[in-house]
Amino acid sequence: MKRSEFPSLDDLRAFETVARLGSMRAAAQELALTHGAVSRRVAKLSRDLGFALIEPQGRGIQLTREGTRLANAGSRALHEIGQALRDIRSVSARVPIILSCERSLATRWLIPRLSAFQDSHPQIELHLSTGGGALDFTRENITLAIRRLDFPVAPDWTIVPLMPERVGPVMLSGMRPRFEAGDFVALGSRTRPQAWQAWLDAHRDAPRPRTLQLHDHHFLMIEAALGGLGVALAPEALASDDARLESPMGFDADGTDYALIYPRNAVLSPDLTALINWIIGLVDGIKNSPAP
Repeated sequence: MKRSEFPSLDDLRAFETVARLGSMRAAAQELALTHGAVSRRVAKLSRDLGFALIEPQGRGIQLTREGTRLANAGSRALHEIGQALRDIRSVSARVPIILSCERSLATRWLIPRLSAFQDSHPQIELHLSTGGGALDFTRENITLAIRRLDFPVAPDWTIVPLMPERVGPVMLSGMRPRFEAGDFVALGSRTRPQAWQAWLDAHRDAPRPRTLQLHDHHFLMIEAALGGLGVALAPEALASDDARLESPMGFDADGTDYALIYPRNAVLSPDLTALINWIIGLVDGIKNSPAP
């Protein structure tokens, strides 16, 4: 059909509304028009097309066979247009991104780097939330999460692998003689109370600590190491860029991995895609950096 032969979209919308609601009056209320205006649009559409669309039935109206076909096609078309507009608006509208990250990883690794992301993307509104383990994206209003995968993941999540968790003893350089002599305090985290024992079991030739001291979180444990209180068994991501710490025995994978997580049905807006790519770039930097 040529464009000049195509009927008015306003007339088509008026007719579809009448057909869907079964009443001129109801259609007028939905369209915020007068009853007469709706009636005139439907009559004009019928004249333009050259066939009847509705006919009287008692005090009401009913669709003709041709009117039924056009109403069904119009409803489908308007629904698809409306859905397309909703999708476009949901992608293009700038809404805040809520990024949830484990507390120690956020404190030691993510927050010191966030200014670089904000400088590169000043138009993106990003909010940081801390938390660990399983999560509920809807209830907690989270857009994206960084988690160590030590818990069951939901089947409706998208998982983007980031890096394996690698741990090793880190210390101030002045602590190294005491470490090698086995005269040191092993600093650990209450979130992983068995980590030191697992590491010692895997490194039979490593020096043994004289005692174990647990802290509430990894970032507190590392602060204790920086204060000269002992040797921390730290994740590489938390210690890799701190020049004050050394890791004479390097870092070993502990069998778990970090990943980005978001709902499988999430709309990946340009802002969210930019953040995901930026985080992946940070991880690539860690993988390619030398041990402290």
